[in-house]
Amino acid sequence: MSPRDAAIKIIRALRDAGHEALLAGGCVRDELLGLHPKDYDIATDATPKRVIELFPKSREQGKAFAVVQVRVKGGPGGGNHAVEVATFRAEHGYSDRRRPDSVTFTDARADAQRRDFTINALFIDPLDTRERPHGRVIDYVAGLGDLKSRVIRAVGDPDERFREDDLRALRAVRFAARLGFEIEPRTAEAIRRHAGDLVGVSRERIGDEVRRMLNHPHRARAARLLHILSLDGPTLKEPCRGDRSLPMLEGVAENAPLAEALAAWMLDRAPDNPSLGPAEPIDIASASARTVPGWREALCLSNDERTDLRAILDTIVRMESDWPKWGVARRKRLAAAPMFRSALSLVSIRKPALGASLNAEMESLERSPGGIAPEPFVTGDDLVAEGYSPGPKFAQWLDAAYDAQLEGRVASKAEALAMIRTLPGQTTKPA
Repeated sequence: MSPRDAAIKIIRALRDAGHEALLAGGCVRDELLGLHPKDYDIATDATPKRVIELFPKSREQGKAFAVVQVRVKGGPGGGNHAVEVATFRAEHGYSDRRRPDSVTFTDARADAQRRDFTINALFIDPLDTRERPHGRVIDYVAGLGDLKSRVIRAVGDPDERFREDDLRALRAVRFAARLGFEIEPRTAEAIRRHAGDLVGVSRERIGDEVRRMLNHPHRARAARLLHILSLDGPTLKEPCRGDRSLPMLEGVAENAPLAEALAAWMLDRAPDNPSLGPAEPIDIASASARTVPGWREALCLSNDERTDLRAILDTIVRMESDWPKWGVARRKRLAAAPMFRSALSLVSIRKPALGASLNAEMESLERSPGGIAPEPFVTGDDLVAEGYSPGPKFAQWLDAAYDAQLEGRVASKAEALAMIRTLPGQTTKPA
């Protein structure tokens, strides 16, 4: 059973019980655009209590928003589909500029009016297939016209919509970038007027929106809109940079990991690097030390995300300054680091000639005996087995043996152990 079929099954049950029920929100938008919704939401005139009566195994998910999660058998791997069923509602007052102070149950028309953008305020009656095979579209806010015109437009008064929830400004950017839509002028101007209010939004919510933008292939368009709409400053807790070029972010691969996209955006935003050009390594090192902690706080980056971002920037510095001075072993060790490929991708954008040279050398290193990161011939357990007592010199000896292995100076465990026996600092050697 598909997610849509699961939703239709719930709608049929609600209709059989005498209630109105429709597909609502993002799934409708995506279906009408020919996309494949990841999940389907339902809006109904049935109260949460009534929904739970009809579906006893369901559970109330958002009490303040009258949302019940209903599970339907037939999901992936024999599991269940989880479908959100929300009661039609009107919302009143937004003291915290995020959640309504109160809600009242209402009908579909009023429910559409409280939604953020017209393209997200459409409904489909999937059981009425007289007009189209996938169901009749119900449009109370001229959302169909905006879909056809490829426009993001706030429902009703845009200033009111953004006063209700300042995060809607970032959502407008994300939808526009992802769908390739334009933000209509009145909505865009309202976003600019309220851009500074974004500083009051929780950093977790802002970080989640930015992740969704940067994890999408149209990430550069999203970042450019943030700049144009003066949202970049309050998003990152930095001064706004204005409508500047973003060559690094535009150059990253579609499937680039989040940390790579963050590093690219950071380099594009660096005050002394407004456009693609040969920035000195020290500039990147300074930017990393200065900016990474700020972005971690502004976007609520996890420890792993922060570590990966810093690793990419530090690796770029090493590639552009230290790599030519290093021998094969140090180059292989750096090439084996987890974020090396991301750093190399960004170096290739910043300095194409250097990137081409490094990529060619990488191919050569990969073809060398053992490749870039072979398993060490000798471990600490091997040294203990040979009669050595663990001590501070262990790490030095093992590093020396592994360097020799990476450079092809030893070709076996026996040769590595023999080399270790010649190293200084051994007070007792095995027989």
